[in-house]
Amino acid sequence: MRLIRGIHNLTSAHRGCVATIGNFDGVHLGHQRILDQVIREARRLDSLATVMLFEPQPQEFFAPAGAPARLMSLRDKLIALRECGVDQVLCARFNDAFRSLSAEAFVRELLVDGLDVRYLVVGDDFRFGCGRDGDFSYLKEAGSHYGFQVTDTATCEVDGERVSSTRVRAALEQGDFPLARRLLGRPYTISGRVRHGDKIGRTLGVPTVNLALKRPVAPLRGVYAVRVSGAGLEGHPGAANVGTRPSVNGTENRLEVHLLDFQGDLYDDHLTVTFERFIRPEEKFDSLDALKAAMWRDLQQATAFFNQDDGL
Repeated sequence: MRLIRGIHNLTSAHRGCVATIGNFDGVHLGHQRILDQVIREARRLDSLATVMLFEPQPQEFFAPAGAPARLMSLRDKLIALRECGVDQVLCARFNDAFRSLSAEAFVRELLVDGLDVRYLVVGDDFRFGCGRDGDFSYLKEAGSHYGFQVTDTATCEVDGERVSSTRVRAALEQGDFPLARRLLGRPYTISGRVRHGDKIGRTLGVPTVNLALKRPVAPLRGVYAVRVSGAGLEGHPGAANVGTRPSVNGTENRLEVHLLDFQGDLYDDHLTVTFERFIRPEEKFDSLDALKAAMWRDLQQATAFFNQDDGL
């Protein structure tokens, strides 16, 4: 899969495609249905299956303080899109210049001159252009004028309700990981490279690996039973904290994981953390002794969960 970093890097090699446009946060079952349609049409037309997405996501640009939590880092999103069979991704920088594009300029400069779109799949509620003056009807008319077909896709439902990134976030917030798994078509995970932290857990007898979240806001907050894969590990049980660590006056949002019954150096390795069970909210404790006691209780609960889960 090719990654095109910015519309200024579009070349003739990227033109002639079947495309879709969106955030694709989570690459959930609804997204997968759109991608299946894009890929099917791309194969029929001997064209490139193309996804156009934005960094930052538009809501993060317009209202960063109120933007929804990201389900995925950009890296994990690109991996998921590649695994779905996408041929190329155009990652457009969403900035003042981009937001100023009119609907007409968006169609002409990006879809026609930039990508030479032959077939476009979007949701019927898709809006674009300065002032959001472009919509599905506008795209249909533009397609008739420039010679590309525009279609939407059928709504994907689970348990009688529409699958959406918002619904996945709500399931995660409620600790309903089975529902999140059904909406995503896979378990919910966060991946990252292990970096050096403050090593406070080590001084408390509970060493942790520290992973950068790579997103403005995480969809989880609290302590969880998790499984860790990567660096030779496969589903290794652990307990994770997602949050700012208020007990040690932390400010940065982090993912810290203690691996049960494990010793080893994982610095600079890339790990994938699968969330299995909510244990408790993040709390601020009055002393390190109180924090240590809580951490040991967390480990006991995680251990009990995995023993039960493994049928022991």
